[in-house]
Amino acid sequence: MKREILTAQAHLVELLEEHELTAGMCVRVYGDHLIVGRKIPGEGEPSGHHDRVRFTRITNRMYGLSVKRHTGRWERTPFSGTLGEMVETVREFMQHLIVAW
Repeated sequence: MKREILTAQAHLVELLEEHELTAGMCVRVYGDHLIVGRKIPGEGEPSGHHDRVRFTRITNRMYGLSVKRHTGRWERTPFSGTLGEMVETVREFMQHLIVAW
């Protein structure tokens, strides 16, 4: 199972790098979650990682999408699908969450 999530992490990094809006985002693994964020300049991880969205593994190919609220809590969205579909969803509907500051 660990191998599958690491493979998914590598695939997600490739998907993010394909588009200027998501290029430069980093992905870290926490259990069955792939957490996508941006590094804070001058700070090391994990404190230097500003989490934006989270993809939670539902099945081998399906992921649920959550967003990080200003309170620090994760909020599930109604979106689920493949990693490619979820990345497109984020690019289309959640640009305000992923833009570089």
